[in-house]
Amino acid sequence: MSKRDDILLVDGYNMIGAWPVLEKLKEIDLEEARDKLLDMLADYQGYSGMTVYVVFDAHQVSGVGSTFRQHKLIIVYTKEKETADECIERLVHEMMNKRRNIYVATSDLVEQHVIFGQGALRLSARELLINIEQNRKQIQLTLREDKPGKRNSLDGHLSLDVRTKLERLRRGEK
Repeated sequence: MSKRDDILLVDGYNMIGAWPVLEKLKEIDLEEARDKLLDMLADYQGYSGMTVYVVFDAHQVSGVGSTFRQHKLIIVYTKEKETADECIERLVHEMMNKRRNIYVATSDLVEQHVIFGQGALRLSARELLINIEQNRKQIQLTLREDKPGKRNSLDGHLSLDVRTKLERLRRGEK
């Protein structure tokens, strides 16, 4: 079983409230904080190979909920009267019969105990942020490495920002 078989379920608003950069951004513009979270998780998914689901609470909004793809992430807005925790528990239950690791990223202690009891692995908001930051550093190191004979002749003339954008395009992320 490879990392490519693993699934990460993320409680979106829990991450926004727990990560300092997103918490500050949320105070100004919640939609911008959501977009930043999705960008960070798309990079993480591209590097880690895990399939990432991001669940957002919509329990106070009327409707049936929705699921769609963005940056190859699977975004889930819960249905009316369903919390993100309930949705994540349902998804864990649905996915557990397949042979793969399921990780749930939340700092909600009650939720951690419930999903752990169902066989999923927990990842706190802090642990996920550390993983994302470590992956970002590793990507930057990889992009900076000079591998003679393996690089395009233009590569040495491109800025790190441009190389990062091209790498994202190569992975099909933007």
